[in-house]
Amino acid sequence: MDYLLTEEQQMIKDLCRQIAEEKIKPVAAEYDESGEFAWDIMKVFAESDICGIYIPEEYGGMGGGVLELAIATEELSWGCGGISLGFAATGLGTFPIILYGNEEQKAKYLPDIASGKKLAAFALTEAEAGSDAGGIKTTAKKEGDHYVLNGTKQWITNAGEAEIYTVVAMTDRARGARGASTFIVEKDTPGVSFGKKENKMGIRSSATREVIFDNCRIPKENILGREGLGFIVAMKTFDHSRPGVAAQAVGIAQRALDEAVKYSHERKQFGHSISSFQGVQFMLADMAMQVEASRALIYSAAKMIDSGAKNIAKVSAMCKTFASDTAMKVTTDAVQVFGGYGYMKEYPVEKLMRDAKITQIYEGTNQIQRGAIASSLIKESLA
Repeated sequence: MDYLLTEEQQMIKDLCRQIAEEKIKPVAAEYDESGEFAWDIMKVFAESDICGIYIPEEYGGMGGGVLELAIATEELSWGCGGISLGFAATGLGTFPIILYGNEEQKAKYLPDIASGKKLAAFALTEAEAGSDAGGIKTTAKKEGDHYVLNGTKQWITNAGEAEIYTVVAMTDRARGARGASTFIVEKDTPGVSFGKKENKMGIRSSATREVIFDNCRIPKENILGREGLGFIVAMKTFDHSRPGVAAQAVGIAQRALDEAVKYSHERKQFGHSISSFQGVQFMLADMAMQVEASRALIYSAAKMIDSGAKNIAKVSAMCKTFASDTAMKVTTDAVQVFGGYGYMKEYPVEKLMRDAKITQIYEGTNQIQRGAIASSLIKESLA
């Protein structure tokens, strides 16, 4: 479909697809097997000047928004969902600064992110605070001109590789979720350490670790907004970042569809290509419709967010949920089209299926998203 992209948006799309085809796709299986972080590809992103796509021009970025980030993430994820996550998760860690940072904070941190010199990460999840983000136990105690952080964040994407962390911690536990605040923490701050790299089912080249704070002292100037704003910062960040997860899912799904169509021409049974069998044709048709519908919803949601609309939580949750469910179904069907070969690591679709699964889980499980969507619908009907 023609989404009437601007010349600059089409340029971003074409450039990121070129990177995916020439740089990412040839090494995706190797990085999946080793689980290493693809720093050589991160350097390609920096050299290609795509790291600042969504960052304002005054801080060294291209001045794009959520739509540009989604376009880039989809194309890079077509090459590998894990490798692309170094770029996409940096967006997640950067959005709190873009949305709630003051002028000094933006001027200090955004240019290095925009140039690709530094990666970012967002640290919210803990062992007992996943979907229940209000249940975090990491604390930030104010002592003079500093805050002292103590606690452990779990399953943090880009952890150990990123240099800049936006961290949600409790400044007043008695106030519950309203007692949370968000801070910028630099990797080399004394008291910051990292757990082992997790051995994951999918997106294996992406770094996922614990981030541990042990009497970590940061300047009071590193708070984003003010005390008590942490939960709002987190939720508004997710409203802006979830279309990126959806775009990652669509990139993975599109690759699975492309591989399935190609294989259906090559594979012959009963003297004919399996693409001539109606059962396979119907599967491919459903896959194509689901991918295109997901992309349309993502672009629509991203444009709505970029327009400055206020009530974006519902549409953000919708596109993330629909696209990630689509990715799981399309990649599963792609394995089915490949048959026994699809189950083998020498073919790409088993990896795509493993990579797709996480998109239904992180940045809010799809069950939580459905609850949020329903809640919005009910509130709107009563307004």
